[in-house]
Amino acid sequence: MIPTLRLYILLIAGLVIGCLVAAFAGLGLAFLFLLIFDLAVLLLAFVDSRRVLQVEVSRKPLERLSIGRENPITLVVRSQSQRAKLQIRDSAPFAVLEGLLELDLRLQSTEELTYTVRPTERGTYAWEAIYLRQLSPWGLAWRNWKVEQSTTAAVYPDLLALRELSIKLAFQNTGTLRQSRRFATGTEFAEMREYSPGDDPRLIDWKATARTSRPLVRVLEPEQDQTLIILLDRGRLMTAQVAGLKRFDHALNTTLALALAATNRGDRVGVGVFDKQMHTWIAPERGQKQMSQLLAKLTPIQPELIEPDYIGAVTRLTSQQSRRALVVLLTDLIDLTASAELIVALGRLTPRYRPFCVTLRDPRIDQQAQQTSNTLESAYNRAVALDLLAQRQVALAQLKQRGVLVLDAPANQISSQLVDRYLRLKARNQI
Repeated sequence: MIPTLRLYILLIAGLVIGCLVAAFAGLGLAFLFLLIFDLAVLLLAFVDSRRVLQVEVSRKPLERLSIGRENPITLVVRSQSQRAKLQIRDSAPFAVLEGLLELDLRLQSTEELTYTVRPTERGTYAWEAIYLRQLSPWGLAWRNWKVEQSTTAAVYPDLLALRELSIKLAFQNTGTLRQSRRFATGTEFAEMREYSPGDDPRLIDWKATARTSRPLVRVLEPEQDQTLIILLDRGRLMTAQVAGLKRFDHALNTTLALALAATNRGDRVGVGVFDKQMHTWIAPERGQKQMSQLLAKLTPIQPELIEPDYIGAVTRLTSQQSRRALVVLLTDLIDLTASAELIVALGRLTPRYRPFCVTLRDPRIDQQAQQTSNTLESAYNRAVALDLLAQRQVALAQLKQRGVLVLDAPANQISSQLVDRYLRLKARNQI
């Protein structure tokens, strides 16, 4: 039993009345009155707390949670016998953004309470009991109790982003994409349709036009059944925290987003995760079954404080994949000296493969480089940030000179930029 403000007010009121009695009838009578009054109030509070009829509380089954996103958790509360004022706290393994949940529940009603959690680590986590504090009918006391409801939930890569991307790609595959397909330089025949202003006159099919007496154009779309290989670095640089998540988690989210875009366009997708050796190799396949396999095999992988072997990863790739492919390597770099092995490794892929280096930059360095310097310390920090960015650009320029495609962007923005870049390469037949 926990006293409420109303109970304290009653006790203070009894003290005030006791002072008045002492002034007119003496201290003895006042003390006796105060003792009887307080005991009566406390007895009422105890009886009131016993009159609390516990409500029914349950947690809806937990779905797969997405790392780095606000995931909703829903509690269902039912009351059959009385109105109830409740304070609820669920034993979530992550910080709850809403804190304590409060509810005024009507008689014979059911309410749903939703709070959100934002996990920052992948894995399986346990939810234990649900803790409640319920106000007594007269409002004199709170009664604490709990509902045992143990369950577990798995934290996956960013599934919400994959769902959003899937909707976007499906939307593009319908009529919305037709307008942009007119300007694509594809090689595979898709359909024949009537000429519209803005179409390339070189795509007019004159034989079909002669047969139908109206101008018809051939619609070409990018070649299908190409191969995309994603090499995912799980080495030392990928363990750093960037924008609330490990750099590896950002890279893993990007890997799955790119794989989804590629399978949606009919390409074969394979993934290799490496550090000083090839940790995981998933052979290229196409279709939704491949996406399910990627999600199942990549989710448990964590980065390690190990220097990656880029040349070893590329050598393993060339032994496994003989056909031409777009090879996307997700990693990070510091300067030209530290990235020498990376530059040599990707240079070996040209011209047989199409290498693409994707580096996940820390946005805090960008912010530091753009800040004005008001003190000696801030000026020093800004100079270091500018120097790091300059050395980074030198290393990226070396990659470009060797024929390697490059994308350098903040880690928390890399997914959308890489998917857009891939779709442009696909539309222009540059894979």
